[in-house]
Amino acid sequence: MNKLLIAANFCLLLSISVFSQENNIQTTSFGKGILNIKGKDSTWSMIMSARFQILSNSEWDATGNKLTNPTQDFLVRRARLKFDGFAYTPKLTYKIELGLSNPDISGTSLYTSNTPRYILDAVVMWNFHQNFELWAGQTKLPGNVERVVSSGNLQFVDRSLLNSEFNIDRDMGLQLRHHFTVGNKFLIRKKIAFSQGEGRNITTGNLGGHEYTARIELLPFGSFTGDGEYSGSDLKRESSPKFMIASTYDFNNNAVKTRGTQSSYMVNDTYIPNYLGHYETDIKTLFIDAVFKYKGFSFMGEYADRASADPFAKNSNGTLTGAKVQDGKAYNMQAGYLFKSNYEVAARYTSIELDKNITGKNPEN
Repeated sequence: MNKLLIAANFCLLLSISVFSQENNIQTTSFGKGILNIKGKDSTWSMIMSARFQILSNSEWDATGNKLTNPTQDFLVRRARLKFDGFAYTPKLTYKIELGLSNPDISGTSLYTSNTPRYILDAVVMWNFHQNFELWAGQTKLPGNVERVVSSGNLQFVDRSLLNSEFNIDRDMGLQLRHHFTVGNKFLIRKKIAFSQGEGRNITTGNLGGHEYTARIELLPFGSFTGDGEYSGSDLKRESSPKFMIASTYDFNNNAVKTRGTQSSYMVNDTYIPNYLGHYETDIKTLFIDAVFKYKGFSFMGEYADRASADPFAKNSNGTLTGAKVQDGKAYNMQAGYLFKSNYEVAARYTSIELDKNITGKNPEN
């Protein structure tokens, strides 16, 4: 028996730009959907954005040539407030993003003080020397390209199953980023991160080891227009071919969650004052991805591979707790063509193969 799923998504974005100097606002203007408030100097700025997405799902069981057991639901998939800008100098920027929908704030637990997880991003970015930037705070790790694409720039209703199963998402820590150009166009970006290793909004401190992430991006034909490599469709209609191939390696030392920074804690019978004990194991994740765009055509391909030192969580006496690291591999391919009328046709194929010796699950397509 198969299932047929139809999903519809509606997204609304509103941006307000505020520029204030010496706390003395002088002029305001409105145009192109953006409200600008400007002052005398350029010592501080803030852009306020609001975005929400409404999602409807309809699902049927397919038995032979019949569709049965229809189900339907509506929900606010995302509701976001974002604030970004600079302080003192354009070389010191910041970003704050809050998630207000139920999916955004779900996952409260002992480790997040049982409060809603409103904060998605709270990060300061300092361009301290030439093409070097130091990031500090909570934000997305430099993982697979699909995860870094903002939910407001997705090509489909939501991200792929590969991303759902393997992404390393957000964490608290430091990131160092650098880029340089070889010849006239060949752009190379390097990103490294040192983080807590347990995901966003953790208030209990570091229960396991730390996480180390490194990513390199190669753009042989130069940068995409308007950061188009981090947008699903070719909205800028690249006038010349643009291509990026990249790889990320992530090492989560003594991870205490079944998917590194994601999913549930691997609780066992060891004792930590005020908290439950946890099983720890090293988790390694590899991503390889590519993006190509040209004259309305877009393609994105991704490969993910997760492996752990010992995937079976154990108690202090060696007995199994039942928790398991979700080792496995996956790949995702999607492509689309944006017509000049701004209508687009797009398709996606994803394959997931979890290690059945660990999870007991069959591959998903």
